[in-house]
Amino acid sequence: MTQLTVYPDTNPDEVLLDTRNAKEIATALAGIGVTFERWDAPHELSEEADQEAVLGAYGTQVKRLMDEGGYKSADVVRVKPDNPDREALRQKFLAEHTHDDDEVRFFVEGAGAFYLRKGGRVYRVVCERDDLISVPAGTTHWFDTGPAPHFCAIRIFTSPDGWVGHFTGDDIATRFPKFEGGAA
Repeated sequence: MTQLTVYPDTNPDEVLLDTRNAKEIATALAGIGVTFERWDAPHELSEEADQEAVLGAYGTQVKRLMDEGGYKSADVVRVKPDNPDREALRQKFLAEHTHDDDEVRFFVEGAGAFYLRKGGRVYRVVCERDDLISVPAGTTHWFDTGPAPHFCAIRIFTSPDGWVGHFTGDDIATRFPKFEGGAA
């Protein structure tokens, strides 16, 4: 289930906020410039739906975001628990980094956890099906797919080249609870 947990960035044992309420999540994240929305899936999609089917099912919402944000392209990424590169994929995103482009993701299926560091706090957002998160360019963060990743997400870009990670070199991600679950 979608969940926001907020910690001081110096103490992963102290919880400042823990909520599953979508309005509370959206409000808390808006305070740090991050957009969070819940979209109702207009169509049931099979777990094998290809990029064209996924983008077509959410075309109205994707177009609205692209128009509002000046984004130029969208694609679909899917990772399943049997992916032979699952551990390498998990490790790639577990280090704190930034991007020159916004990181906009809409979860079509499954789940994953974004960790956002801003203002002396770490915001752990477990996103699942129907969740949209938009992390502004330059925001320090990391993403955890979990040990058995299962998600399909629409990614929206100004330029896919802007999505290259710039790693901070800080080991903060090793000090916070990892995402061990899947979709609720």
